[in-house]
Amino acid sequence: MAEKISFSTQISGRVRLATESDVPHLHKLMYQMAKYHNYAKVFNATEASISTNLFKSNPCPPFYSVTAFILEVSPNNFPKKTTKHSIFDPIQKTINLDSPIVDPESELFRTNEDDIFIAGYILFFPSYSGYFEKPGFFIENMYVRECYRKYGFGKILFSAVASQAAKMGFSTVDWLTVGWNVDAIDFYLGMGAYIMADVKRFRLSGNGLDAFASSEDADKFR
Repeated sequence: MAEKISFSTQISGRVRLATESDVPHLHKLMYQMAKYHNYAKVFNATEASISTNLFKSNPCPPFYSVTAFILEVSPNNFPKKTTKHSIFDPIQKTINLDSPIVDPESELFRTNEDDIFIAGYILFFPSYSGYFEKPGFFIENMYVRECYRKYGFGKILFSAVASQAAKMGFSTVDWLTVGWNVDAIDFYLGMGAYIMADVKRFRLSGNGLDAFASSEDADKFR
């Protein structure tokens, strides 16, 4: 049986830029998020597609195209590393625990460093609205594995994106959530975000997208 890592008195978290070596873990996290939202049946992302879309076919530097932050945790303090010309310096936080955290999937999410484990991610990209003078960020995915929730790690991930937006002079950070996820809604409201109740999201995909794209008579879609 695989060993389960346990955090007894403290846990250290670190948010850093994702690299191509994180793709296998990103794929697992994305599937878990799809399953949590009951989208597992339509999940068809692969490690190859994630690698291509995030890294290989993406010539833009981080923050100017789709970008991912990785959340790592460790029972030990992370070394403090800052680089003078770094695009993004990792954000670190140590949390004292009132009760132990047991990670049943620690072996699945263990990194190449024995005492560091992947706990979550956030995926975002720049967006632009004609209403505002400056662009913003749109958060497409944010996921923290279940055993690491309620410890402030989600807030750290959001803070990393918000801080980068402010640093770049961006105007907004936007995202969506499902209506049934009351815990997430309360969390976002507690951060100071507000609900745009008059906005509804629409999507064309699959056969509907193909049919509309190939149609010569748009009237039949009205």
